[in-house]
Amino acid sequence: MIGCGCKVCTSTNKKDKRLRCSVWVQTPEASIVIDSGPDFRYQMLRAKVLQLDAIIFTHGHKDHIAGMDDIRAYNYFTQKPVDIYATEETQAYLKREFSYVFSDIQYPGIPQINLHTISYDKPFYVKGAEIIPIRTLHHKLEVLGFRIGKFTYITDANYIAPEELAKVNGSDAMVLNALRHEKHLSHYTLSEAVEIAQGLDVKDAYFTHISHQLGLHDEVDAQLPGHMHLAYDGLELEF
Repeated sequence: MIGCGCKVCTSTNKKDKRLRCSVWVQTPEASIVIDSGPDFRYQMLRAKVLQLDAIIFTHGHKDHIAGMDDIRAYNYFTQKPVDIYATEETQAYLKREFSYVFSDIQYPGIPQINLHTISYDKPFYVKGAEIIPIRTLHHKLEVLGFRIGKFTYITDANYIAPEELAKVNGSDAMVLNALRHEKHLSHYTLSEAVEIAQGLDVKDAYFTHISHQLGLHDEVDAQLPGHMHLAYDGLELEF
């Protein structure tokens, strides 16, 4: 947290160094990133992502879309656009934030994209990989989570209807937001996230979108049930 000297923000443990949340998913068919926040460029460099087929957006808030401009590097090396998947509502955010990408006047070097419209309730495919949307609420804003094979990723939610939660069952791993301990307007607390995970048929649950207010990684992680974990930057899961 900018300007904060708390024990989390000054921790030397790498697991306490938290950038804006995102995930890189590699399937046999595709290399996919879910959300390109303000830290997108550094995250792609750190993870050595040499190929990017698509970005899928959960919603249009700044901390999830601000880095899209940096796909220009992938355009340069592949000489191809990057596929972008978003609902019409999220596309409106993208068009405001990156108006020059969608302008009639296309000056050299701007990001090149293929824009695909997705819905809240219909699966779609990225190079043959099936993506199942999971509708959630982030206060009053509709946000999408996604299931890809045995992996489910949900962030920025504080309500998920039972019929949407049912889509998560059978996952080997579910990622869910857990901002802090205190009640929040638009995010699950850690205890709320734990309760949701306990009611689902998933092998492991990982909590993300973690505020410094949640506490030190190792201390909090040690208090969680055996199949639940705090996620951390650089965590890799394999299925």
